[in-house]
Amino acid sequence: MSQASSSEPLVTKAAGRKGRKTTRVGSAPLTGFQTGLISLLTVFFMLAVWMAVTHLGLVKPLFLPKLETILKAFTDAMEGKIDGAPLAEHITASLFRVISAFVLAALIGIPVGLAMGISPAIRAMLDPFIEFYRPLPPLAYLPLVIIWFGIGETSKVLLIFLACFAPVALAARAGVLSASSDQINAARALGASRLQLLCFVVFPAALPDILVGLRIGMGVGWTTLVAAEMVAASTGVGQMVLNASNFLRTDIVMMGIFVIGGFAILFEFAMRWLEKKLVPWRGKA
Repeated sequence: MSQASSSEPLVTKAAGRKGRKTTRVGSAPLTGFQTGLISLLTVFFMLAVWMAVTHLGLVKPLFLPKLETILKAFTDAMEGKIDGAPLAEHITASLFRVISAFVLAALIGIPVGLAMGISPAIRAMLDPFIEFYRPLPPLAYLPLVIIWFGIGETSKVLLIFLACFAPVALAARAGVLSASSDQINAARALGASRLQLLCFVVFPAALPDILVGLRIGMGVGWTTLVAAEMVAASTGVGQMVLNASNFLRTDIVMMGIFVIGGFAILFEFAMRWLEKKLVPWRGKA
């Protein structure tokens, strides 16, 4: 008895007909405030290490600039002293490209993924092409996009769209499998049509996977932004970072990374909030 009680925090035993054991691994779950506090303290700790390392001269400014130098680059960018345009204009251009591509990927990728999950014939037709180009880096097919669509906004949005489309479509296809056969048979027994079956049974079951695919697609879209703005772009955060790297302006590069990362985090939190509102049952089964 004493041995069993000593292991209670880590392992709980449930009596069964055949003496089965159920194991719970890990400690008690943390609250939202506790996880947020841990994340905040970790960020502050890393910033303190950064300041200590740079001010003690342990790392050259070329490799890791001081935080105040990055802040100075941020204020210069806000005033338009970098690349001849204010930072707000660069951010607006980048947000337009990423959001436009993301919306197109959602509007096209979700129906395509659902169709691939429902119809084996459609899956057989589209799956080879999606699986072929999905692992390719955007820089690999960037020259083709430029040759076919020029150097305007279309090629930039299209490049980000292609990067976002694959994870969204594949997540929607995988989500179709989440609909149980009992739910589908019950809906058919009640006289549901194919459209009703799709809208009220298959789509709600696939929604958690679709939202995960959208989150992954948004992240991939931000990583593709710099590649999309490499070609004949006069504005954009990625273009600003690329120009700064050519002149070894690490402070501007780090500032651009913080800007892109900040907006990416905002979109990630927005998608997490949307996931909690639309699929509150996720992870509670």
